[in-house]
Amino acid sequence: MDTKKTIYDFDVVVVGGGHAGVEAAYAAARAGSNTALITLKKDRIGYMPCNPAIGGIGKGHIVFEISALGGLMPKLCTTSYLQARMLNTKKGPAVHGLRLQIDKHAYSSQAQEALTNTENLTIIEGMVDKLGQDGTGAICSVTLSDGTEILTKNVVITTGTFLNGLVHIGLHNYASGREEEDAVIGLSASLKSMGIGMGRLKTGTPPRLLRSSLNFELMEKQEHDKLDYLFEFYPHKTTTTRDCYITHTNERVHQIIKDNAHLSPILRKDLTGIGPRYCPSIEDKVTRFPDKTSHQIFVEPESASTEWIYPNGLSTSLPLEAQIKYIQAIKGFENAIIARPGYAIEYDFVFPDQLKRTLEVKKVPGLFLAGQINGTTGYEEAAGQGLIAGINAHQRAAGKEPFVLDRTESYIGVMIDDLVTLGVDEPYRMFTSRAEHRLLLRQDNVFLRLSDKAHQLGLLSEQVYKDFTKEREIINDSITQLRASVHNTELLRLFGDNTNAQEVVADKLGKILDARACQTIQASIKYAPYIEREMIDVEKLRKHQQLRIPESIDYSDMNGLSIELRQKLQKHRPETIAQAHLIQGMTPAALSFLIINITYAHKTKPHLTTKQVQQNSETL
Repeated sequence: MDTKKTIYDFDVVVVGGGHAGVEAAYAAARAGSNTALITLKKDRIGYMPCNPAIGGIGKGHIVFEISALGGLMPKLCTTSYLQARMLNTKKGPAVHGLRLQIDKHAYSSQAQEALTNTENLTIIEGMVDKLGQDGTGAICSVTLSDGTEILTKNVVITTGTFLNGLVHIGLHNYASGREEEDAVIGLSASLKSMGIGMGRLKTGTPPRLLRSSLNFELMEKQEHDKLDYLFEFYPHKTTTTRDCYITHTNERVHQIIKDNAHLSPILRKDLTGIGPRYCPSIEDKVTRFPDKTSHQIFVEPESASTEWIYPNGLSTSLPLEAQIKYIQAIKGFENAIIARPGYAIEYDFVFPDQLKRTLEVKKVPGLFLAGQINGTTGYEEAAGQGLIAGINAHQRAAGKEPFVLDRTESYIGVMIDDLVTLGVDEPYRMFTSRAEHRLLLRQDNVFLRLSDKAHQLGLLSEQVYKDFTKEREIINDSITQLRASVHNTELLRLFGDNTNAQEVVADKLGKILDARACQTIQASIKYAPYIEREMIDVEKLRKHQQLRIPESIDYSDMNGLSIELRQKLQKHRPETIAQAHLIQGMTPAALSFLIINITYAHKTKPHLTTKQVQQNSETL
């Protein structure tokens, strides 16, 4: 007997209510698509299963871009943060990173409320077991575990760690998506049946501690920063903040971990998945760095409404008994009570080089993937992908042109380009170092870069766009006036290090501008020669990125390139300049050398010397 129940059509169906799913559903619905968000539990929408913080160096840039593109994450951050800090301020503005400690329960409840009140969006509780395809191989439906069939031609999968999720605590393991929630089993099989290549990754989380059991007087207090702006375009009103603290492991802690190493599934290699390089477990850190006598731990509140504390830096897969022993050997944790043990989790993911830059699967029209299913780690990376996948699912449903961000105009573009071009062999995390043109991709100019695009997509309200346009005019006019009235040498001195840009603008132009506008003015003037140089490099790349590299080309005698770079080019054999540009170690100078040699190779001329390349570089 057929028990299937068919629900009416949706333009877009989003599977999963994590950070990627929230942004995908919000974007698709606000752009005008009749959208369904299918999630296991409505009360876990926008939940933070690991670190209750958003932003940081590189990751924060993504959140700023989500803001400029009309996404939800930055708004939720403003109303739920517990502490704000601007990281890396001793360096230039291109690598500053806003990081917010978040009230995870407030964030989640506000995400649920925002989506519930979003027009064109229906939230459905259920587990997707199967994807349906029509005769051409395109998506046509999703089927839930209770037999319900939902018709749609555009599906965004954002399942996080739930695909065949397996939790490990000591030698015990069980199927789970996270924190004793059910794993999703059928969907992996459905994806594999479509010929989609999949692998296995892992991650972990530390034990949660009760605040009342900790001695904060023995720890170093980490003060918050007073900031006029967070991730949103508009300034914010500072809320009641909560302190974070710092403590450290010690040799006794390390010895306890070593004594219990045989009980760690991570060290025993019981997990088949590969873990994040930049967020190793504490047992990994102790064994990989035996000469280090201590490791830093950030002691962070999870919420203003609970006692739970997140000890950042103590991710573990050790059994509970061992966790208690080493936790209580840490300064300030002597009487710590574990509210929930740490654990490791492994899960299925899709090799992302099977995707287009729209995040649509190449071989399955209408199927989009976003978040950890694409091999990334982090709420911010997931949200950025979810936004792009949701936009493109809507664009496809509406018969409109795909929306793609270039790596030269956004960190989201860098991330997606890396994923679909290079693929991943470990969880991908964003850093500013991944962006070749990061001086162009600063936090302060994000609205100048991206808000026009968001307005064209219908994701920014007219009022927000009007206010943004006004600020852009003020910034551009101010820069023009300053350059017309002050000699360039004097301008560079005025806007040098450790100067107050607001005071300079007020003194020279007689007007008071807000901090962000002045920061953009300062950076635009101070770094003008470097920005101009980067723009030339960007235009050069855009002009030549589709230039094909002859299959017969021999890199070994290109003496203008380093030996290491020649070896990498010989090994990877990129087909185009765009692909060659992504090879690690490729500098603008090396790329120019390569472009000229390839241009001459197409004309059947031999490789040029470095001097000949320099003589011809102006023609690029």
